[in-house]
Amino acid sequence: MIKVHSLASRSHTLSDPQTQLEVINQHTPRLCTLPRFEQMLEQTGLWPLQPTQIEILQINLGYMCNMTCKHCHVDAGPDRTEMMSRENLEACIDAIEKSDIHTIDLTGGAPEMHPDFQWFVERVSRPGRKIIVRSNLTILTTSKKYRAFPEFFKKHGLEVTCSLPFYNKYTTDRQRGEGTYDRSIEALRRLNELGYGMPGTGLELNLVYNPAGAFLPPDQSQLEDEFRKNLREKHDVEFNRLFTITNLPISRYLEFLVMSGNLEEYMEKLVDAYNPAAAEGVMCRNTISVNWQGYLFDCDFNQMLEIPIDENSATHIRDFDVRRLTERAIKVNQHCFGCTAGAGSSCGGATT
Repeated sequence: MIKVHSLASRSHTLSDPQTQLEVINQHTPRLCTLPRFEQMLEQTGLWPLQPTQIEILQINLGYMCNMTCKHCHVDAGPDRTEMMSRENLEACIDAIEKSDIHTIDLTGGAPEMHPDFQWFVERVSRPGRKIIVRSNLTILTTSKKYRAFPEFFKKHGLEVTCSLPFYNKYTTDRQRGEGTYDRSIEALRRLNELGYGMPGTGLELNLVYNPAGAFLPPDQSQLEDEFRKNLREKHDVEFNRLFTITNLPISRYLEFLVMSGNLEEYMEKLVDAYNPAAAEGVMCRNTISVNWQGYLFDCDFNQMLEIPIDENSATHIRDFDVRRLTERAIKVNQHCFGCTAGAGSSCGGATT
């Protein structure tokens, strides 16, 4: 796959979350003068930013992955060994059972690589509860163990949301490594064979698009039509929806922005494209993110930047308290402009 190592394994300065925050705020004189995200929220009547209700628990099972993608905000890879313990998984189950959370969003790394992945899904699966697995697709084409996972997904009715940077080989392989596109198509065909993405089956198969450069995603609906037309004609592949997600300026994507000289221009694009309607629908208002150590964060991006959740609310999954979490003030910084630019961006795609 891609011949890149994680920032952590390279002891890169950007492996430090505090350094990342300093870079996006102060790397150039112009960045120091950009409007603050808090100011924009205040101007649109959303400051302090607060939750609406807690509906989704997004659980990062660990940073281990079979890939090392250039844009990865988690800095995941085969050289990352962090994994959620059985004790913290049990605490997640307790939190889910004592709340009205209706969606469990499993992410990583490659969540399938967690040794307790199947055990956990079996414990939390029940009628009326949505479980999402965020797959890179290629993991499903590796060993015999992982090739059997699509059947497991179907058995428990998991919604499969998977990364596919584009509907052609060149763009996909450039972002995620040689051979990625072909293996992704192989996995998508297998999922289709099992009924995923097919009419009337109820088995959701969604794709995720991230821009390959320093630009914002195009219109989600239009791009979905393009993906559908090309994947259907070239590979006879079907899917339900396409989610366009803006790359946030953190981790390995931040490294790309700095190395390519695009950071300042990209941050200006995000700020200039601030959309009050998108700000109202940011995912941190209905989602809680859990890291592999069990600590809670306002979102997956705050988790990677180690921006702690409001200390007056529950800060660890074992202390999960919906009332306190709903009353908290959400922590923000300049990276948050990535979720409010243009049509907005969330783990479920555009928000407006």
